Amino acid sequence: MTMMRGASLCLLFLSSFFALDSVQGNPNYKEALAKSLLFFQGQRSGRLPKSQQITWRSNSGLSDGRLANVDLTGGYYDAGDNVKFNFPMAYTTTMLSWGTLEYGRRMGTQLESTRAAIRWATDYLLKCATATPGKLYVGVGDPNTDHKCWERPEDMDTVRTVYSISSNNPGSDVAGETAAALAAASMVFRKVDPKYSKLLLKTAKNVMAFAMQHRGTYSDSLGSAVCPFYCSYSGYKDELLWGASWLHRATNDVSYLNFLKSLGADDSTDIFSWDNKLAGARVLLARRALLGNDKNFDSFKQQAEDFMCRILPNSPSTSTQYTQGGLIYKLPESNLQYVTSITFLLTTYSKYMAATKHTFNCGSLSVTSGSLKTLAKKQVDYILGENPLKLSYMVGYGPYYPKRIHHRGSSLPSLSSHPQTISCDGGFQPFLYSSNPNPNILTGAIVGGPNQNDGFPDDRNDYSHSEPATYINAAIVGPLAYFAAGSPA
Repeated sequence: MTMMRGASLCLLFLSSFFALDSVQGNPNYKEALAKSLLFFQGQRSGRLPKSQQITWRSNSGLSDGRLANVDLTGGYYDAGDNVKFNFPMAYTTTMLSWGTLEYGRRMGTQLESTRAAIRWATDYLLKCATATPGKLYVGVGDPNTDHKCWERPEDMDTVRTVYSISSNNPGSDVAGETAAALAAASMVFRKVDPKYSKLLLKTAKNVMAFAMQHRGTYSDSLGSAVCPFYCSYSGYKDELLWGASWLHRATNDVSYLNFLKSLGADDSTDIFSWDNKLAGARVLLARRALLGNDKNFDSFKQQAEDFMCRILPNSPSTSTQYTQGGLIYKLPESNLQYVTSITFLLTTYSKYMAATKHTFNCGSLSVTSGSLKTLAKKQVDYILGENPLKLSYMVGYGPYYPKRIHHRGSSLPSLSSHPQTISCDGGFQPFLYSSNPNPNILTGAIVGGPNQNDGFPDDRNDYSHSEPATYINAAIVGPLAYFAAGSPA
């Protein structure tokens, strides 16, 4: 096994050496945008529509919610497993919605695909928020049992345990993120489906009120059902800030602004992810300071710019590492999740700055909208193949991309090619541990990415580098649309 992996690694480096020039210098952002959205179809749970384009996937999780006598079908599997974790799913939804609000006019023919990706999540989140009064359902599927299996979602025979929070078992973090997702999506659908938009916003308000009134982290309430998978490491204050920021943008209700000011969430940060929303909330709120010239939001603008100063590589206050190839490097596990989320903030703040001809300083360094745009483009281009390996980290994009991703559905034969059931432990030896490429291409999936030395082994067992996730993709949709449309600085 080791020798075979070594041989495949050697072949990868050789193929990278002879990579086609088309990958270098001029990425096709429109193609990447279309594929980044197609990926979400591969993550769908529930009954698939006739319009399904990832055809090796079939219906799954059709009894989800039955153990609680509610319908919780639909939504997304978060990554390469068969669990529905609402915390990262809601963040995925918020980022897709924010991307649509900022860059929808640049998405062209992909705008409808983006709305469809959002709605697949919001239909499910609405069920979670309204099925039982006083409860918010926050996940389906026992992760500890699921992670002991390597089987297709279509074959799932693990217990589909239902998890919820309530006033007695609070979860302000997952509730705040759910409220943010519903509020952001309500603006996406405001003109195209006003009735749906009103339902989303009404539900968002109720969930946010619950998050504010019953405070606590969902990790404390649910324990091993969410930890160590999606523990709320940063606590819940950032989600209260994030949720209230989105409710304020959706409603313009001053009570949310007053709440934001009362939170005192003034910690500095150099990261943005499904867990820590401080930087995202600050950039979102800074929009009012820059575009609306509203002094009430000046403190958030200063915090947003402090974040940028911690990211920019030539800033005197930078606290961000970069690989030799120029990639932002935050943490060893699934580093590209931080790269795509931070890149979203770079393009979006650059856009606000350009609209108002705003500049700011990081000590002696003068920062323009172009400074942020250049760094953002470097990150996007790296992901699409402009890196030392000349390897695209988006599956199905470019001549060379990861072939052995850590993903059950992609790595196991489809129902059409292998109708027989593959049991819980039936997929390990012939498929997970195989050195063969995955039989099904999960088009558009962005994997965890390279290590700090720009290396990538393309090893299915190396989940920290080879596993895709919805929240990695959701954050890059906006930047891809930005650059696909020519992104005036």
